[in-house]
Amino acid sequence: MATSRAPLRFSEAVSATVSESRGSGFFFDYDGTIAPIMRDPGAVFPVAGAVERLQALTRLVSKVSVVSARPVAFLCERFSRAPHVSLFGLYGMQTVVDGQVRTDPEAEPWAPVMRRLAADAARDLPGEILVEDKALLVALHYRSAPALRGAVERWASGKAAELGLREQHGRMVVELRPPVERDKGTVIARETETLTRAWYFGDDLSDGRAFEALRRREMRDPAFMGVTVAVANGETGDELARRADFTVDSPEDTPVLLDQVISAFPGHPPVALTLDG
Repeated sequence: MATSRAPLRFSEAVSATVSESRGSGFFFDYDGTIAPIMRDPGAVFPVAGAVERLQALTRLVSKVSVVSARPVAFLCERFSRAPHVSLFGLYGMQTVVDGQVRTDPEAEPWAPVMRRLAADAARDLPGEILVEDKALLVALHYRSAPALRGAVERWASGKAAELGLREQHGRMVVELRPPVERDKGTVIARETETLTRAWYFGDDLSDGRAFEALRRREMRDPAFMGVTVAVANGETGDELARRADFTVDSPEDTPVLLDQVISAFPGHPPVALTLDG
């Protein structure tokens, strides 16, 4: 784990970003960060104002991206009004290039294995478990039956060992995916190579890898500033929040924080920087 550095003040992070806007980027998880967590994953839309704030940021900084476990096709629908936001789906196994969905060539051969896995999960697991087939990722949601967590985790671990897959634990979910080196950390490491400032917003355990990528970059490059924002929740404990520079209480607060950042750029009405107290 990368060594933590001294805490940032919010005004310091904002000022540093505005001063080097062309070298700055903003990266966001989707579920639990700019959208609510719901029992029906297909019914989840961004919170009010989130899409508009991300689109506004694309006019101010170099990169604005969503990095999610969702398929890119889902993200394209949700961000159709923000065409300049880059989309990374299935932990970076899918991206959008020139309007076309591109699948990682290392992951693509695993599609038949994942289809069979989804069928096995639907057959073997209790009916209360929602099996979400994302083509290259199978998510096992136990939100409707938290008492079944142990059974789901044991089944997933057995299948991961049998098939050579990777497990990712999250908020009332276990995900199984191909054994390729793609996660939120690898996406952030690659996408921030040319940046001097980068913000990452997340709420779940998988977002910790993005936090780590920013900290490692800071250790290598003292001129780089990585800003981490955790969206609080009661389902994964406070591990991510303890590692974050700043914390907000819910996805609905993310656009509020972004208003404070956007207002610091020239030509925008000022808003008080509340995270500095």
